[in-house]
Amino acid sequence: MGIKVAIAGVGNCASALIQGVEYYRDAERDETIPGVMHVYFGDYHIRDVEFVAAFEVNKHKIGRDLSEAIWAPPNNCAKFADVPLTGVTVQPAPIMDGVAPHMYESFQADKTTKPVDIAEALRMAEADMLINYLPVGSAKATDMYAEACLDAGCALVNCIPEFIASKPGWAQRFTDAGLPVAGDDIKSQVGATILHRVVAKLFYDRGVVLDSTYQLNIGGNTDFENMTVENRLKTKRVSKTEAVQSLIPYKVPTRIGPSDYVPFLGDHKVCYIRINSHSFGNLPITLDAKLVVNDSPNSAGVVIDAVRATKIALDRGISGPLLGISSYSFKHPPKQVPDDEARRWVEDFIQGKVER
Repeated sequence: MGIKVAIAGVGNCASALIQGVEYYRDAERDETIPGVMHVYFGDYHIRDVEFVAAFEVNKHKIGRDLSEAIWAPPNNCAKFADVPLTGVTVQPAPIMDGVAPHMYESFQADKTTKPVDIAEALRMAEADMLINYLPVGSAKATDMYAEACLDAGCALVNCIPEFIASKPGWAQRFTDAGLPVAGDDIKSQVGATILHRVVAKLFYDRGVVLDSTYQLNIGGNTDFENMTVENRLKTKRVSKTEAVQSLIPYKVPTRIGPSDYVPFLGDHKVCYIRINSHSFGNLPITLDAKLVVNDSPNSAGVVIDAVRATKIALDRGISGPLLGISSYSFKHPPKQVPDDEARRWVEDFIQGKVER
């Protein structure tokens, strides 16, 4: 009863997810363990995830077993599990816009190796779903992988801010193909966006008027290096900004997004949040918060649930955007709702009380 998963982009996020499947392999159903919202998601345990294919452009990763490729440069995710050989060889992928001009050296992109046919590779691997872990700004490459999923009869979990699940045209195509899609732009378990949403909603619910807010993030992994060029993160700013603004029914001046690349931070991310507001008697309240996380592992516990929700949808013959898991686990879902409501949707979906 495995869940056959293919991965596009064997970077830090893939490393955290692959390590996590091994790390939690023996977790007990009723055990309280750090980093996991559901040991079992429906009938599926974390160990039921099986990686069957992987695609990359980095010459140090192509041709290697997936368990080895996750440690190849420039990956710098913290090591928290020993991963045995998977038997999955990383295959060469089309570069397209997945590598920005300023990232060729960092990504060690291989222009000479002929890429595989992604749809055919997904069919050969009998993948249930593809996780899109491409760099931010990979619009054309994301469209290509979405097209390949449709051709191969494979679901999609879109973890980056290039819009598929939340774009009506793509959503309809997955619906018509009888395939589920979850996305877009994965949240972290306790990350900058979820913290910002919770605090902003708290202020609003308590009758405080928000005057302005910002969220500034710095980090040292290739995600932040990639986003040093503004045109790579246009959709990222949209995704993160809408995630916060959608909870407040009036316009609030907002600035959210990566602000600097600091190489010596490695895979750590530092977030600064400020909310300026006015309360009783029109007197000011100012909140300043700082959050420091291991960036890539912080999203893996969310992806592990998104994967299992997508598998349940496949089992039940559900197609199109998965509203519950998308609203709870992604910054730019097809429908934005408060996080407590989205969580209820997810629990109801697990129990079969709602379709999607």
